[in-house]
Amino acid sequence: MLKGNFFHGLSYLGEGFRLIRQPGLRLFVIIPLIINILLFGLLFYFLAEAFGLMIATAMGWLPDWAWLQAMDWVFWILYGVVILLMLAYGFVIVANLIGSPFYGYLSELTEKHLTGQDLDAGGGWVQILKDVPRALLREVQKILYYLPRAVLLLIIGLIPVVNLVAAVLWFLFNSWMMALQYVDYPADNHRVSFGDLRRTLGSQRLSAFGFGLPVALGAMVPVLNLFVVPAAVCGATAYWVRERRPEAE
Repeated sequence: MLKGNFFHGLSYLGEGFRLIRQPGLRLFVIIPLIINILLFGLLFYFLAEAFGLMIATAMGWLPDWAWLQAMDWVFWILYGVVILLMLAYGFVIVANLIGSPFYGYLSELTEKHLTGQDLDAGGGWVQILKDVPRALLREVQKILYYLPRAVLLLIIGLIPVVNLVAAVLWFLFNSWMMALQYVDYPADNHRVSFGDLRRTLGSQRLSAFGFGLPVALGAMVPVLNLFVVPAAVCGATAYWVRERRPEAE
């Protein structure tokens, strides 16, 4: 039987959005946000240049009819759709790889804001730099956990009849992964292993799904997803402070 409180879980992303406006937390929201905007801006610029070259080449193969040559706008609409899909499905992974050291410290500051207690892992910018390899390794652990399960769901989606439930399974899995992804930041600050984190969230699975659901939905909305990531870090920290079981310590 599933345990936890789904509706309590739903409230934490909203709390995260309130927390990122706190003066002491804003800096560690703004820095990774700027980095993400710059990197994605460069990526989309080069994609647009490459796509423009592809359109010009493709149009050169077509008959020189004015109405047909004027159809290049269709290709640009296609480009916009591709960009939106990239944002929807690739943004969270890339953003977390880029910002993981900052998000770990943002989670630490958020916990201090909520509890009034310092963590032993403090150290400011020096600690952020020291934590870069460990933070990246932790992100790789999450990707390795995600990939085989995602492949399994893709296979299920190819099986007739069974594939009718694939969309529901994907939605549940993405909600679960978002909970794992972001509650991992405060868990890692307390040196809780990824395996122990999975068991802790599993013991309150309804709460975890409640938190992960709005994060998964928000991550699919362009522009909003830029702010969902730091808000999810702060919301996950609030989740950790209030929902974790004693054995997670």
